[in-house]
Amino acid sequence: MKYIFLSLISALLLSVSWPVYGVPFFIFIALVPLLVLEHDIIKFSKIKHKGWAVFGLSYLCFVVWNIISTGWLYGSKNPDGSQSLQAVAFPVLVNSLLYAIVFQLYSVYKKVQGTYWGLAFFVAIWLSFEKFHLSWELSWPWLNLGNVFSEYPKLIQWYDTVGATGGSLWILKVNVLVFYALRIWEAGRSRKALVKHLAILGVLISVPVVVSLFKYYSFDEKPVGEVKVVMIQPALDPYTEKYTKDSLSILKDIMELAHTADAAKVDYYLAPETAVPGYGSLSEKGFHQSRLIGEIKGFLETHSHSAFVSGASTHQFFFSNENLPPSAYQIQAQPEVWVENYNTALQIIPKEEVQTYHKAKLVPGVEIFPYMKTLKPLLGDAMLNLGGTVASLGTDEKRKVFRNPYNKGAIAPVICYESIYGEFVTDYVKNGANFLGILTNDSWWGETQGYKQLLSYARLRAIETRREIARAANSGVSAHINALGEIEESTFYGDKTALYSAIKLYQGETFYTRAGDFISRIAIFSIGFLVFYTLLDKYQNRKKKK
Repeated sequence: MKYIFLSLISALLLSVSWPVYGVPFFIFIALVPLLVLEHDIIKFSKIKHKGWAVFGLSYLCFVVWNIISTGWLYGSKNPDGSQSLQAVAFPVLVNSLLYAIVFQLYSVYKKVQGTYWGLAFFVAIWLSFEKFHLSWELSWPWLNLGNVFSEYPKLIQWYDTVGATGGSLWILKVNVLVFYALRIWEAGRSRKALVKHLAILGVLISVPVVVSLFKYYSFDEKPVGEVKVVMIQPALDPYTEKYTKDSLSILKDIMELAHTADAAKVDYYLAPETAVPGYGSLSEKGFHQSRLIGEIKGFLETHSHSAFVSGASTHQFFFSNENLPPSAYQIQAQPEVWVENYNTALQIIPKEEVQTYHKAKLVPGVEIFPYMKTLKPLLGDAMLNLGGTVASLGTDEKRKVFRNPYNKGAIAPVICYESIYGEFVTDYVKNGANFLGILTNDSWWGETQGYKQLLSYARLRAIETRREIARAANSGVSAHINALGEIEESTFYGDKTALYSAIKLYQGETFYTRAGDFISRIAIFSIGFLVFYTLLDKYQNRKKKK
C-alpha cells in the first residue's frame, strides 16, 4: 500500500504542476516519490518480482498523470457524435507504457551500477526519450517536462539558449538532487554533507530564475519593422459546420470578419488551419481556375499591399506513370489516377501565383498512419475502427517562409500541431521568418484544457526563437504573443470575431535557433558512454576473476 501511495503522490504532483491550471513549482519534487519507491523496492523490500513491481507502479503513476493532464482528449467525437473513448485511451495507455519502460531501464541500470551512476542514466535516458518522442511517427511530446513552465515566461527566458529541453534537464536534475538529499539524510551522513548538498540544490534552482529575470527586464532587441495583422476567427463547429458547409458560404463569413477588423492599413489577413474550402478540398493544379481563390484575390485588390495567409485542405492528382509521392493513394474508380491530400497553408496575393506549404508534423492516427508500409498490411482497416485513418497526408521536407512583396514581413506558416515542436519551428527562422503565424483548429475537444495548453505551448516558441506570434484559431483562442512569450492581445474561445494587432519583426537568431536540441544530443551520447562504461567495467571485472 505504501508503494501505491508513493506512485499516486508522484502522479498528482506531476498533474498539479501542469499548465494551464497548475502550479509548476511542484514539478521540482514530482518524481522524487517515484525514485524513492524504486529504491526502496529494489534495496529493501521482500517482494519476489521486484522489477515487475517497479514497472507496474511506475505505469500506474504515468497513467494517472496522463489521464489528468490529457484527459481532455475525450472531448473529441466519433462520426455518430458520441464521445471518443479510443481518442483518449490509446495515447494515455501507450504514452504511459513508454514512460514506464524508460523508468524500468533506469531501474535496471541503477541495479547494475549503483545509485550515483544510475541517477545520471535516469537524466540521460529521460531526455533521450523526450527527443525520440519529438521525432518518430507516433510523436506525442505534449508532456515533455520543459513544457510545464509555459504559463510563467518570466522564469524561462533562457529557453532562447537551451529550449524547452533545457527546462526538462533543469527539472530532472533538481528531482535527482532532492532524492539524493533524502538518501544522505536517511544514511545518517554528516550534517555538513547534507547542508552542502542542499546549498548546491538551492543554487541549481535559483540561478536559472535570476538569469531569466535579468534577460526579461534587460530585453532590448530592436525590431526591424512592423506588420499589421488581422487574425480571423470564424468559430465553425468542426463536427457540424467546418467540413460540411460549401466553400463560398464559409469564405463569405471569413471576408465579413476581415471587414469588421478593417483598418487604414493591413499587411496580412490570417485565417486558421483548413479555413477553406469547407466541404472537399482545393486542387493545387487548379488554383488559377478556383472561384474561391479568385474571390480572395478580388478582395485583396480593394485592400492594396495586403497578403492573405490561410489554412486549406488541398490535393494533387498523379498518374501511374509519374513518380508517385509516398502518401499518394489510388482512386478505385480510376486505377490509373492517384491522389495525395495535404493540410496546407496558402499565401494569396493578387497577380501572383499562390504559394503553398504542406504541414509536416502530422497528428498520429488522424493525419498520418504511423509506419504505414509495415503496419497497414498487418492492421488493414483496424485504424478506421479505432477512429483513425488508413492513409497519410503529404508533407513538405523543408520549412517554407511566405514573404510579403510590399513590406519586410516574412511569415512562418506554422500549422497547429507543429507549434509544439521547438527545434522544428527554428527551421522557419533559419529560412528567414521574422514572425510566426500559427494557423490552428483546436476546437476538436471543446472548451477544455486542450486548446488552452496548445496556446500556452506557443509561448515557448516565441521565447526560443525571439519571434512574435500571430495566432489565428478557428474557435479560439486567437492571440498576439510577443517575443518574451507574453500574450499581449487575445480573443475569447467560441467568439466569431477578428483580432487586429501590430506584430514586431525581429531578424537575429537565438543560440537555440542555431544549435537546436543540443542537450538532447548530449544526453543520447551520454547513454552510449554510460552503457559502454558498464560493459567495459564488467569485462575488466571478469578478467580480474580469471
